[in-house]
Amino acid sequence: MTAFATGMQPTEQSREKGLKTGALGLVSSVVIGVASTAPAYSLAATLFFVVAAVGLKSPLIAVLAFVPMLLCSIGFSELNKADPDCGTTFIWGTRAFSPAIGWAGGFATVAADILVMGSLAQVAGQYLFFLVQGPDSSIGANASGGWVLLVGLLWIAAMTYICYRGIEVSARFQRVLLTIEVVMLMAMSVTALVRVFFSSPPGSLHPSLGWFSPTHLPLSAFVSGIILMLFIYWGWDTALSVNEETADKSRIPGKAGIISTVLLLFTYAIVILAVQSFAGVGGKGVGLTNPDHQFDVLSVTGSAIFGNSGVGTVLSRLLILMVLSSAAASTQTTILPAARTTLSMAAYRALPQQFAKISPRYLTPTVSTVVVGVAAAALYIPLNYISGGNPIADAVSAIGLYIAFYYGLTAFSCAWYYRSTLTDSARNLWMRGVLPVLGGVIMYAAGIYSLQSDWVASNSYTTWTVPGLHWQIGGIFIIAALAALAGVASFVYMRVSAPAFFRRQTLSTTSAMRIPELEL
Repeated sequence: MTAFATGMQPTEQSREKGLKTGALGLVSSVVIGVASTAPAYSLAATLFFVVAAVGLKSPLIAVLAFVPMLLCSIGFSELNKADPDCGTTFIWGTRAFSPAIGWAGGFATVAADILVMGSLAQVAGQYLFFLVQGPDSSIGANASGGWVLLVGLLWIAAMTYICYRGIEVSARFQRVLLTIEVVMLMAMSVTALVRVFFSSPPGSLHPSLGWFSPTHLPLSAFVSGIILMLFIYWGWDTALSVNEETADKSRIPGKAGIISTVLLLFTYAIVILAVQSFAGVGGKGVGLTNPDHQFDVLSVTGSAIFGNSGVGTVLSRLLILMVLSSAAASTQTTILPAARTTLSMAAYRALPQQFAKISPRYLTPTVSTVVVGVAAAALYIPLNYISGGNPIADAVSAIGLYIAFYYGLTAFSCAWYYRSTLTDSARNLWMRGVLPVLGGVIMYAAGIYSLQSDWVASNSYTTWTVPGLHWQIGGIFIIAALAALAGVASFVYMRVSAPAFFRRQTLSTTSAMRIPELEL
């Protein structure tokens, strides 16, 4: 028999898109969520800047940056229960607020994914040469060289093809890549701590509880460190972007997203603690603030940790393979959410209908997947040749604004969508209201701070001088602004050429409804 639930249970009818249902389980979803963040790549590319900002407090920042990510992941999970649609933020922002806000959230998701892929492809290109020719490869050392660019473009093409071939192929490939990555990170961390405690290498430091204390940390340094660390955690939401291809799609993707953030916390805390203990925070040698290694802390420090013995040389090469596999995994899992977001937007006529095409053989987005790959390659090429390739680093920094926007939007959408049911229980109030809103507030505060700091030319690798005014504007701000302008132009085009979505004719704005619930 049936009875009405004591609480308010959400229900929404998502449009069937033709994706392969039930292809992923909890483990595969967690693997995709963790792999999307590319822990090794993210640490290699960002740890220098975090330590430069906060010094020995970097383990504390790793823990604190986890908090808003966890809070936002709760919002993602709760909304996924109501509407497990691969459009995620696009769908939920539209349901909770309006088509225009939802469209902006969808665009922000895609923009962040495309902007970061140039850097991922570049790292993959460099590390392939490091793996084949050794860490002293002159070709790999030239990040903006033609050979690295060619390999990076081929890498994007290969990952696009794997995404096209099917979600199960993608998941199996991710398991292999993530296993290499996690095993090597843990091996490096354990080796580093053993050497610190038993041989005390020059410049090493014994771990201290003071590294987890906020005392003697200036506010500006604290905020800068948090913003940088938020990027390191970004990507776990891919586990929810493949929700329509997951078994028990209303429950498992949300759980996978939360589990992914917790696993990342332990991974980052252990690795940062170990690497900082071994290398110290000095500016010479393997010190974490040595500017010669600012874009590649892990491989330099890892080589010193493993040493020059026969086994050490092998492990150092495996470390290179780790960063390469991390960049590869993230390239692939960056294509997945972008393609599924555009697929969902097209299904509800917020983008041209061609983006909604599905492969009848592989049950994956066709046009959406290919266009995302082509767009990433098309952006990577000019960024590689402008100002010695420095805009690629600025593009990575520019995505912080978009991450903060769509993560925060999803968190606020959760509270507003469930607003009529928040007082039904203490769980509803905290899990669907207070905690997601707190996460959203932190995200937006970080985004606003990031916006004003991105304007400053000294914070970017490239600058632009405003003609006649002699204002110097940072390249990070310019790239973020240009991406936003592209979004505005696309929005106007769709609003004029296909207004049905914006008139709420294809996707309604609704709230939670009381529905019958089966009693067993």
